[in-house]
Amino acid sequence: MELTALTLNEVADLIARGWVSPVELTEAYLRRIDLLDPQLISFITITADLALEQARAAQEEIGRGVYRGPLHGIPLAIKDLFETAGVRTTAGSKQLVQHVPVDDSAVVARLRAAGAIMLGKLNMHEWAMSVTTINPHWGTCRNPWDLNRIAGGSSGGSGAALAAELCSGALGSDTGGSIRVPASFCGVVGLKPTFGRVSTRGVLPLSWNLDHAGPMARRVQDVAIMQQIIAGYDPADPYSIDAPVGDYPDLRAGVRGWRVALALDGFFSASKQPDPEVIAAVRAAAQVFEQLGAQVTEIALDGTQTATRATLNMIVTDSAAYHAERLAQQPDDFGADVLESLQRGAKLAGTEYVLARRTQTTFRRQIEQLFDDYEILLTPTTPVAAPPVDEPESSQSRRPMLVSYTAPFNLAGTPALSLPCGFTGDNLPIGLQIVARPWAEATVLQAGYAYEQATSWHDRRPSF
Repeated sequence: MELTALTLNEVADLIARGWVSPVELTEAYLRRIDLLDPQLISFITITADLALEQARAAQEEIGRGVYRGPLHGIPLAIKDLFETAGVRTTAGSKQLVQHVPVDDSAVVARLRAAGAIMLGKLNMHEWAMSVTTINPHWGTCRNPWDLNRIAGGSSGGSGAALAAELCSGALGSDTGGSIRVPASFCGVVGLKPTFGRVSTRGVLPLSWNLDHAGPMARRVQDVAIMQQIIAGYDPADPYSIDAPVGDYPDLRAGVRGWRVALALDGFFSASKQPDPEVIAAVRAAAQVFEQLGAQVTEIALDGTQTATRATLNMIVTDSAAYHAERLAQQPDDFGADVLESLQRGAKLAGTEYVLARRTQTTFRRQIEQLFDDYEILLTPTTPVAAPPVDEPESSQSRRPMLVSYTAPFNLAGTPALSLPCGFTGDNLPIGLQIVARPWAEATVLQAGYAYEQATSWHDRRPSF
């Protein structure tokens, strides 16, 4: 098996034993990026020289017995929303083509301190404003399972690069589903942590009240390794919350005896246009949890449509506030769909924003009360598999539908994990979303690991 096909955890073990060198691994990824990324366009900036320099430093340190942990010498890729010292950070926009930060974002700094290697900055939907990564400035990111399909967004480059085995792990950000949607469409794993669990300092904002930063990888255990490193209180981030992280428990503990809620009824309503293959795959996933010893109960989860609308209203309003000067002075420098969203946000009445914040408070309480009775909640990640790139509805008009299962949990701020749970007849991945109470990242990871070990969906690889 090629080195690039190994999981983060597998190759970390080989590096720790001295059987694989960080330089060898980094060179393998760079060759693969050079071969495949011209078709995918998952990267905006490839930092080959920096990556090799970091790999040689890691190899030298490990060789003299200084081992920093499981990310030491591991090649990762960073969504181009995270500021990186000395490396341009564009947010997928041509407005920042010459923006070279002086400092790392808090999360990138943690990864560097852990010895991780940066392969480059990943493509994304412009300013993280939607879910397709059809980017008019840097190119459309393609889905490795079908190059005529979108990779999702806004962390589309992260999902595509992972599925195509161009990196061991990636960073994403999630405001309405931007980690979980591409994870679902590309057949990888993505975690949106609890709001405030991972610092967003140095992450160019979409919505100050909804932004989350989180890890993406090809396996649940790999996501857990990354999350352990990037989680934690950051006193320099006003949105960071000082809550103990602790060490994640043994993911192998299983889910026997757990109470599991399966959201049906209104959550699978016709307004969300769910694909029957998606519904069937999530029902089958619930049966797997029953086979693992959990008690699954079908529930009606009300209020999600209102929560999605509130989330989207908050996103466009916060974004319009952040981009007010650019919107006034450089409107033609935005892509058409982003400009439309910003203009809508600028016109949204203050009363609408107040109602959105009110919905956030009431919906968060509703979700927290749900977890008085259940350990986890199961839903689809997205109502459909990846739509075609050239489908007009792939962008703005379909965005409320595409994020209808993810956005409510940005509003609630609860941890949510997406992982593969099946494939459509067209061989496109289907995502399962696992949600838990605030601060229970360990719970969703343990549940995801149990499901992953009981199934083989994660073993499939795109053939392109």
